[in-house]
Amino acid sequence: MGQSLVQNYVHIVFSTKYREELIFPPYDKELYAYIGGVCKKLDCPVLIVGGYTDHVHILCMLSKKLALMTLVQKVKAHSSKWIKTKDESLANLFWQDGYGAFSVNPAQVDVVTNYIKNQHEHHRSKDFKEEYRTMLQEYEVDYDENYVWD
Repeated sequence: MGQSLVQNYVHIVFSTKYREELIFPPYDKELYAYIGGVCKKLDCPVLIVGGYTDHVHILCMLSKKLALMTLVQKVKAHSSKWIKTKDESLANLFWQDGYGAFSVNPAQVDVVTNYIKNQHEHHRSKDFKEEYRTMLQEYEVDYDENYVWD
């Protein structure tokens, strides 16, 4: 086979350090757009970026030329540096060390897109810890609760 054909949809989730609630209007939409731009420059087209006050969700296609950990590292580094230039109140916005990344079946892209679109409604009844635990269980990820939240 002479051509490399790849279609990897990935749902990436990470929170602010200590889950501090620092992502608010008008900077939330700017942050999501900026993250989308970073992904695009890395040849990882974004379908949607969204989140809530203490975390971000990204649904994108992973480039065949880039490791997932490199994508996440670059997104976090660039967005953290950029957001601090927007307002003094954001000087302490740092991202947690870890992240979650889940492969998405192409048939489920619309479901995940709608899930990310509805984060504010979703978080009226569930905090980030509950949401993330549910995701880990749904994707059957083995994890140790002692290490997930540092």
